[in-house]
Amino acid sequence: MRLRCLVIAIFLGTLLAGAPAQAEDYTISSVRDGLYRFTAGNSHSMFWVTDDGIVVIDTIDSEAASWLKSQLESRFALPVRYVIYSHNHFDHIYGAEVFDDPGTIFVAHELAREDIVRSKAQTRVPDVTFKHELAIHLSGQTLRLRYHGTNNGRGSISMLFEDQRVLFVVDWIVVGRMPWKDLEGYDIEGVIRSTNDVLLLDWDLFVGGHAEIGDRDDVKRYLDYLEALYAAVRDGMIAGKSLETLQEEIRLDEYSDLKNYPEWLPLNVAGVYRTLADQSYLLKRPETPAPGDPR
Repeated sequence: MRLRCLVIAIFLGTLLAGAPAQAEDYTISSVRDGLYRFTAGNSHSMFWVTDDGIVVIDTIDSEAASWLKSQLESRFALPVRYVIYSHNHFDHIYGAEVFDDPGTIFVAHELAREDIVRSKAQTRVPDVTFKHELAIHLSGQTLRLRYHGTNNGRGSISMLFEDQRVLFVVDWIVVGRMPWKDLEGYDIEGVIRSTNDVLLLDWDLFVGGHAEIGDRDDVKRYLDYLEALYAAVRDGMIAGKSLETLQEEIRLDEYSDLKNYPEWLPLNVAGVYRTLADQSYLLKRPETPAPGDPR
């Protein structure tokens, strides 16, 4: 019965997560000093309003982008100077063509642009790319884009509004919620490294592409969860335990308050297990016993 309920919960969660947002699901909320969060269903993007124009980060899809564009025109009557892609995943960057204009510059990390072109993603191809870091200066303020290496998808970056001390990250950091299901698209070691990196930067408010707004303590707790999850799966694999056994045994109850904890913890375990098997060849090491080996 418990397994059946779990399957039903996961199925319903998948349906809800995959359902496109409707107009009534669109909201705009002020974050801090010219910064706004645009919410479309379960996804969030940001925009920055300055005297010199507007910067939009992620457009989500064509319907959401069209709604957002109409709101920007009616509320601010300023040109959109830049559209920035957080990474290559379609559920955050589709619809960018809505903002296509000779005066608008489209920006992405070079790996995100490469993937957009190679995979024939149906969105506006970025004009400007960067390798490590790029600063955008408007009205005497700075938005700094940084690449921290692989973490989620291709070319996923952090976006730091330096004057407002606000950090925006999409997908590879979430606060108040478990990481996405079986960590599809995640490089777990890269996510841990990248999250450590951003905790060295100067900011005090975090906005994510999903889940809640938080602070440094929230992001540190997310990192603690990832490290505890990784360690538990790694140690179990080294001990020769099967995936099924690890999914039954691993309990990180100090994080049970996170949304989707009971449904997604076994899936999180499976995601780390897959990464350690595929990328670290942990199951092929001579010192690792096969599951069930009494060694």
